Amino acid sequence: MKIATFNINNINKRLRNLRAWLQQEKPDVVCLQELKTEDGFFPAQSLGSIGYNAVWVGQPSWNGVAILARDRMPVLTRSQLPGDETDHQARYVEAAIAGVLIGCIYLPNGNPQPGPKFDYKLAWFERLSAHTLGLLEARLPVVLAGDYNVVPTPDDIYPTRSLDKNALVQPASRAAFQRLLAQGWTDALRKVQPTGPLWTFWDYKFERWQADKGMRLDHLLLSSQLAPSLVDAGVDRWVRGEENASDHAPAWIVLDT
Repeated sequence: MKIATFNINNINKRLRNLRAWLQQEKPDVVCLQELKTEDGFFPAQSLGSIGYNAVWVGQPSWNGVAILARDRMPVLTRSQLPGDETDHQARYVEAAIAGVLIGCIYLPNGNPQPGPKFDYKLAWFERLSAHTLGLLEARLPVVLAGDYNVVPTPDDIYPTRSLDKNALVQPASRAAFQRLLAQGWTDALRKVQPTGPLWTFWDYKFERWQADKGMRLDHLLLSSQLAPSLVDAGVDRWVRGEENASDHAPAWIVLDT
């Protein structure tokens, strides 16, 4: 089973890019973030015409998450992250597909920091950790895939000091990610490639794609039930180089399930 995560950065604006990638790489499951569309404008028919069924949670202009399944119907299990009934941002969706529970995550960016947006990021992270601990305790086969908006270590970003104040690299952000891993999750990309650049994001500004000045923001975490079945992982960098591309590239894993 090939499972991917892709921050599409406006699904309708980049639908042609998305369809081209799906038809070339044929992932079985895809977690999408930053749909930037209302529920009623999600392109379900267009994706269905190439074999992908979907569950999604949209939001006008911002956020939005979806899970696609090739030639299967995902079974929606959760459409928001528990822990705060007043939070209506579309950042989490969960579905069961072929015996695997898939959590699709779009964690808050947190900029500017310090401030309320960074406080929201850390609070959202704590809610996520509380939920994921319950999933582990239930001994479920789980993949947590998405844009975590965290650069886990200095090895996950090109050499720079210009972003030292950015929420993506703050010690508190990195500590929250490490606490999540410490529950018992496996960082699949780093399991397959322990060292070296694994960029999944290149900012549109300052020609950072052309200079390959990227960072790793998109992660796939595996529960202990699934970690032994990991056989491969990577990043489809070619997608970032296409016309009208998202600023992210898809990251993916292959499980022998």
